[in-house]
Amino acid sequence: MEQGVATAVLCIVAGGVAAQLLAARLRIPAIVLLLGLGFLVGPVLGLLHPSKAFGDNLRPLIGLAVAIVVFEGGLALDFRELRASAEGVLRLTAVALPLNFVLGTLAAHLIGGMLWGPAAVFGAILVVTGPTVILPLLRRARLERRSGAFLKWEAIINDPIGAILTAIVIEILVGPDHGSSSTSVTDLALHLAEGAATAAVLGVGSAFLVSWAFQRDLVPESLKTPLLLALSLVAYAVPNLLMHEAGLIGATAFGIALANLHVPGISELRRFKEALVVLLVSCLFVVLTADLDLVVLGKLSLPILALTAATLFLVRPAAIWMATWRSDLTWRERLFVGWIGPRGIVAAAVAGIAGPRLSQAGYVGGDLIQPTVFAVIVATVLANGFSLGPLAWRLGLSVAADAERLAIVGASPWSSDLALTLHRAGVPVVLIDTYPDALRPARIGGVPTLQAELLSRHAEEGLADRPPDYLLAATRDELYNALVCTRLAPELGRERVYQLAPSADHLLHAETGVSRDVRGKVLGDGQLSFEAIATRHAAGWHFVISATEAARDRGTSCLLIIRSSGSLDFPSPEHELGEPLHGDKLVLFSPPIEDVG
Repeated sequence: MEQGVATAVLCIVAGGVAAQLLAARLRIPAIVLLLGLGFLVGPVLGLLHPSKAFGDNLRPLIGLAVAIVVFEGGLALDFRELRASAEGVLRLTAVALPLNFVLGTLAAHLIGGMLWGPAAVFGAILVVTGPTVILPLLRRARLERRSGAFLKWEAIINDPIGAILTAIVIEILVGPDHGSSSTSVTDLALHLAEGAATAAVLGVGSAFLVSWAFQRDLVPESLKTPLLLALSLVAYAVPNLLMHEAGLIGATAFGIALANLHVPGISELRRFKEALVVLLVSCLFVVLTADLDLVVLGKLSLPILALTAATLFLVRPAAIWMATWRSDLTWRERLFVGWIGPRGIVAAAVAGIAGPRLSQAGYVGGDLIQPTVFAVIVATVLANGFSLGPLAWRLGLSVAADAERLAIVGASPWSSDLALTLHRAGVPVVLIDTYPDALRPARIGGVPTLQAELLSRHAEEGLADRPPDYLLAATRDELYNALVCTRLAPELGRERVYQLAPSADHLLHAETGVSRDVRGKVLGDGQLSFEAIATRHAAGWHFVISATEAARDRGTSCLLIIRSSGSLDFPSPEHELGEPLHGDKLVLFSPPIEDVG
């Protein structure tokens, strides 16, 4: 038995991570491969049976994993985003949710042929849109901030509400029969209020406790992440003792409160949590799909497929359109949000519990809940996952471009000249500095600029609408350049942050120099320090865009290659530069014409 559990865990973890890596290489939604993998090793080949391997422990383990996932989702919600999207978020959570429930229930009864009881459970489950699917898709599509906030807030806020709504509907259907007396309604309302209030107080209180302890340095660095994990599980488990699924409110409230208390050092801990959640989500989707039964899946019928299509094309679009009527959302935003509504982990987990409970209680059609919900999950993931980026681009709601975006930190005469050259060549570039006078030449030339300290919250907000793919730290201060690269490396990727060469060779010494972990890659041939570039630029050197054939001519320095695909490639002594290909353009730092011999 122990060997079977170990083998199952190994297959789930290794397979999930492999699917994530392959999806990243293929640039497709990872959940597509995860669902396919789970279906292959479970119902098709019969290699993995999670319910048999883990027994009665499977559902509690899934619940704890989901708690960590929703806590990490709460960490992504910043109240500052509500300045421009508050009305839309309110409508999507307070108005669209009940509309989705009503329309989903009607569709399940009228189109799917379900009795009213199972239809209501189906409608309750599908009011959620999964943050485990939405957040990765948003990172890939790079929506403009307002549209991204609508989808993100809706997914994270509605997840626990949808789970609790499902629990309430099931309690009404299969709980003790107290008729329709006002006493039973009052008891249910008090039970709901007690569980929700306990969850919210515990979640918010835990966040304030963490903030108080961290600011007074009462928790060693090595214990901060374990403390957050433990408290998120406590915020989930304790409210569940009072009301089923109330713990999701506690875990979400803990994450939201912690994110908005702006606790020092929380960003580093958030990155660890993101990595953990990627692993958990990979495992959860494989487990939940592998646990499906071919006999259950065989119950999929034409009415269920019609219900799936109605959920995708009618229920959500109609609910969103009605909920946002006469709001500040544009018709493009309403169309976009109405279409994008993929379901995820919480819907799958709740369906796995709701279906069997209804069947055990004798409801005809209860066994259709799980396969129908999974059909909706697969359909929405495929349809929304592959269409989100192109649709956002068509509607003008995406900040993505064919070319990758470069952020240059430090405005000087030569860096402004470089930014202007790249801007004229069609490379999306933003120049960042704290001094408005230093930014003026680039701004006059049409280059997007940001007057802010890059390490400030103001800069974080300013870059949210035009997130960079690469960073070049080009200030005179070498240690500040290293600090900026270290700060942005976890978000952009350590291979995508560059800084100017230091003026002293010993700073790059393998043994005594600045560690590679706390600086960016060195740009160019290792000789291009700030003073070297500034001196040459003052003497008449200039930046030019050249065809590949001219790369080896004259005494020039190549600063980067603009690939024909729009990607950027920077030369550095710390990696091997790929050869320029036909259609690529080189950005060269060239001497004055009279100096060319």
